[in-house]
Amino acid sequence: MTIKQVEVEIIDRAWSEGWIEPQRSELRTGRRVAVVGSGPAGLATAQQLARAGHDVVVFERADRPGGLLRYGIPEFKMEKQHLDRRLAQLEAEGVEFRCNVNVGVDITGEQLREQFDAVVLAGGATAARDLTIPGREYVGIHQAMEFLPLANRVQEGDLDRSPIHAEGKRVVIIGGGDTGADCLGTSHRQGATSVHQFEIMPRPSESRPAENPWPTWPIVYRTSSAHEEGGERVYAVNTLEFLGDANGNLTGLRAVEVVSEIVDGRPTFVPVEGSEFEVPCDLVFLAMGFVGPEGGGVLEQLGVDLDVRGNVARDESWSTNVDGVFVAGDMGRGQSLIVWAIAEGRSVAASVDTWLMGETMLPSPVDPSAAPLR
Repeated sequence: MTIKQVEVEIIDRAWSEGWIEPQRSELRTGRRVAVVGSGPAGLATAQQLARAGHDVVVFERADRPGGLLRYGIPEFKMEKQHLDRRLAQLEAEGVEFRCNVNVGVDITGEQLREQFDAVVLAGGATAARDLTIPGREYVGIHQAMEFLPLANRVQEGDLDRSPIHAEGKRVVIIGGGDTGADCLGTSHRQGATSVHQFEIMPRPSESRPAENPWPTWPIVYRTSSAHEEGGERVYAVNTLEFLGDANGNLTGLRAVEVVSEIVDGRPTFVPVEGSEFEVPCDLVFLAMGFVGPEGGGVLEQLGVDLDVRGNVARDESWSTNVDGVFVAGDMGRGQSLIVWAIAEGRSVAASVDTWLMGETMLPSPVDPSAAPLR
């Protein structure tokens, strides 16, 4: 039995037996805070600020709160009952959720600043990395975050069947990370005839290499539950071209094996001569990560600065260049893990509370420059 299994059992028992109760603050500060985005960073921020006695409103453009937790992660990986019980706790603690509100369209950045004492941007890094190669226009090529939310909506009962469906299809997933594995598991559940997952990096070793010592994050070969269900993982390949028929439908792709070399001082993927190959496929899911937050909209309306990577710039207090506007999670850090988003949300709440009240009793587990050891 793993440490995780023990912790999960304790948590589930605590919820089922009523040990976890809402902590609604008796103190009311009269200060109002808007949180843009209801993913893990936004939820963590909102809960802490509500417990500090502030009136917190969370804006979410989808029809239900949860963000990535609800519509990005499949049900087989994270059951939504765990999210729903936490949302019920937040509501009992006084957090207000306003869904179906696209901040920047339905309410402007200027209106947020007029109606609230502070604004926290927690909209995530939702701009997906694309693959602009010949044939990208063929029907059957989708971003992972076009596919996964629809599958989750079927689980929620919103749809009888996803309009993007893998039943009877030959599927190729480009990207070897967690999102790619989510696409793989979902494709199997929908009845794909075959699934290949491509990764441009070489296959990691089974054990931690000498140049990757503890306590750095171990770069080792991992098998998720989705991989245990089947599919073929193909390493050290780069997709060159999508192939299609006269009707504009995807029929396959052309790829090449690559090796990693240092060229002009930079790591580069060099094609292996004579290694090109084709794979027939009907569906391709692009799961190559995210380049940052969506541009324009509320970011442009508020006038916040961006850093060199296109994320919302922030100082040591999590504040943007605009007074009273803060940023938490992937919108400021770039794509990362849920645990980082939660830690950042809690830390941002402490900074917002300090900015509003002059001091805080809220915990601040990380600072903006914190990063995992590499």
